[in-house]
Amino acid sequence: MKRSTRQRNEKFIREEKSFHINPKTHNQQLLLEAIDEFPITVTLGAAGVGKTFCAASKVAQLYMTGKYDSIILTRSNVPTGRSLGFFPGDIKEKLTPWLMPMISVLEKQLGKTKYDYILDKNILQLQPLETIRGRSFENSLVLVDECQNLTIEELKAITTRLGENSKMILMGDSSQSDINSGKDILRFVKLCLKHNIEIPIVEFTVDDIVRSDIVGQLVKAFIKEKL
Repeated sequence: MKRSTRQRNEKFIREEKSFHINPKTHNQQLLLEAIDEFPITVTLGAAGVGKTFCAASKVAQLYMTGKYDSIILTRSNVPTGRSLGFFPGDIKEKLTPWLMPMISVLEKQLGKTKYDYILDKNILQLQPLETIRGRSFENSLVLVDECQNLTIEELKAITTRLGENSKMILMGDSSQSDINSGKDILRFVKLCLKHNIEIPIVEFTVDDIVRSDIVGQLVKAFIKEKL
């Protein structure tokens, strides 16, 4: 009988050193705890609050335990601002620029050698939204970025495909939707609350911004002016 992906890579994983995540705010700590405890977590907040860093770092940390077979990265297909057109190359090459915020964190936390290994072995999968919607996720860690641009149909299709021993983190900023003003992710949140579904929603505020002073000031100014 063939060994599972997890078994084949268990020795390699154990040889790598784990790492500790140091949350800088109370909401960052809440996000890390929610991902640990629940299969699906929603986190919303402006740029600079650390939601992507915390979520991707936690996914890297969980993968290092050897309990999961794959890491899957995806995001809304809607570009932010004006598009430069189609990127050349295969799926990985086309998606890499769009997924770079998550990729950068994973590469930093896992180390380049480990990152390159899991990418080469297809343990780390960069997937377009239209293909991820038709899958079932077993023993997987799924990161979904720019979730404020997802329709309620897309949210339904993705979240209802989560299988055994898997986790999904939906990340976004409901104030910066490029298609629907973030209404559908908020609708999804309200649906969960209405039906007492245990999906934690960690909402960051401008007080959680941890980037440099000038960046923090700019983000707060844009939010205040509703830009």
